[in-house]
Amino acid sequence: MSRTCCGALVLGLIAMACSTPEPSPSASAMSQQPRWGLIIHTGAGAFTLAGLGERREPMRAAMTEALSAGHRILAEGGSSLDAVQATIVVLEDSPLFNAGKGAVFTHEGSNELDASIMDGASQRAGAVAGVKRIKNPILLARLVMEKSPHVMLTGDGAETFAAEQGGIEFVDPKYFHTDRAWDALQRALEEERQKTKTGASARPAMERDAPGSYFGTVGAVALDRRGNLAAGTSTGGMTNKRFGRVGDSPIVGAGTYASNESCGISSTGHGEFFIRYTVAHDICARVAYKGMSVQAAADEVVQQVLKKAGGEGGVVGLDRAGNIAMSFNSTGMGRGYMGADGAPVIMFTKEDAVLLSSPPQRIQASASSGPSGTRSGRP
Repeated sequence: MSRTCCGALVLGLIAMACSTPEPSPSASAMSQQPRWGLIIHTGAGAFTLAGLGERREPMRAAMTEALSAGHRILAEGGSSLDAVQATIVVLEDSPLFNAGKGAVFTHEGSNELDASIMDGASQRAGAVAGVKRIKNPILLARLVMEKSPHVMLTGDGAETFAAEQGGIEFVDPKYFHTDRAWDALQRALEEERQKTKTGASARPAMERDAPGSYFGTVGAVALDRRGNLAAGTSTGGMTNKRFGRVGDSPIVGAGTYASNESCGISSTGHGEFFIRYTVAHDICARVAYKGMSVQAAADEVVQQVLKKAGGEGGVVGLDRAGNIAMSFNSTGMGRGYMGADGAPVIMFTKEDAVLLSSPPQRIQASASSGPSGTRSGRP
């Protein structure tokens, strides 16, 4: 059964259920003034609503705060880049997600953070990987994009660049310590020891962290009043990662992609698969070259290409007309969106997908739990 939830809707308009095929936006629709808004994710994984327990409401509050931060910028006529940045900063500052403050631990017991951001209007992008003292990696990724001739900087070099440019807050590595992330590392190390004894191989860390501990890469995509798209992603990577491993989050085209000619995408999941299949770019290419809706393109890549390869995770996205997409093949993916009306919609699994029946000026969404098209309301 497909685990796609919500998606394929126009910000401010009633949308079709995800089980219903949608035509690509018409030329006349594209020529109209774009609707504006933003969409976020806080990571995909093997978790359930019950597994989130008491953490669900604090997570919902943090996600609402993040959406509101981006919405304020868009409402005032600000850029999609500024909105994506502000949204992700809020999520990086929360200890609840695997980005910034809540970053997971490496095998050696340190934290290595990655982030990327892309401007759909200019196709410029910036990224950092393996930074250890940067409070908000998304800010440094933006600085790389705007103040250097490069796309990605890593490790000590990225931090040296940040110090030379100024305006980036450095923190003691202890800032990133959370008991939840540390405990997850200890469980991973113990499982690794047990697997070594029996000769079995350990499961990917993304699966191992959940459902008892929910960790999630964060990302955002925004469409501003001028019709410009932007996307960004930030992460602490995988628990117990070794050897300077870098996943898809800072890789433009894999974890993040934005083009005004197609769509903006932010990814979350088992990064190696997202890199191999250039997931974010592939979705936008299907929109641009095949005329697919952003939801259909996301489903084709996430539910078919990735799933067949064994890749677990999901994406959120927006196209240039304001249609949104949310697709994941794991049991859950934290996600939410907010349109011009400022009303947040937050979801965590396919069970809590939303069907709103509010006035036309409010964002409206529909969702299916699978091919049957069965819908469920707010939990």
